[in-house]
Amino acid sequence: MVFKIKSGSLRLVQFILIIIFNYQFCNSQIYEIGGTIGGTNFIGDVGNTTFINPNKSAFGGIIKWNRSPRHSYRFSFVSATISANDLDSDDPRRNERGYNFSSSLKELSAGMEFNFFDYNLHEYDVIFTPYIYSGIIYSKYENLLFNGNNLQNSDDYEWSFGIPMVLGIKYRIFEKIILSFEIGARYTFSDKIDGSLPYNEDFNYTFGNENNNDWYMFSGFNLTYTFGRQPCYCNIK
Repeated sequence: MVFKIKSGSLRLVQFILIIIFNYQFCNSQIYEIGGTIGGTNFIGDVGNTTFINPNKSAFGGIIKWNRSPRHSYRFSFVSATISANDLDSDDPRRNERGYNFSSSLKELSAGMEFNFFDYNLHEYDVIFTPYIYSGIIYSKYENLLFNGNNLQNSDDYEWSFGIPMVLGIKYRIFEKIILSFEIGARYTFSDKIDGSLPYNEDFNYTFGNENNNDWYMFSGFNLTYTFGRQPCYCNIK
């Protein structure tokens, strides 16, 4: 069966598509791309439970699409090391147990960033604003084996979703360069990062609170370069 579109209907469709395209183009905002560097710390069934206590390094990249002066879509990748040691804890039970681990972690994140103040990057008198960020993360972490009386890396990896909760402040240091500092908690949908649910298929041993999933923190700096044309309505006189 062949469907025929009348010329009048085709012109109408073309007109609608042109309007949609021009609307998106005219309201397009500036983009940002750059890098991130900082430190991580783990909060779970092993090690110190201090909320902000970076002990390992992390780095990655970040891309933003600023849709308005108050919000932007954000995508990022972070490569980090997660480490914890019971001997660093104030809990005497953890000190006595003495578990520790150190493993690699990769994180993909997508979500929305909200500015407390209007932050129009086309207006150069706008200097700084606090912001919050949340969305979803997809973390790849190394499974841990329970060997004797301690944890060891398995060289096998697993993925888990999670939720980032980030508070930060950003500052324009040059016309097209933005520096930001942020502290963010990552709540994961897994209780396996610290090995409290060990990967051993033939060894049924767990420890810690099985009702609490694992968290990890990232504290660091983002440095981004801004680019993209000014919205066309700004050129209307």
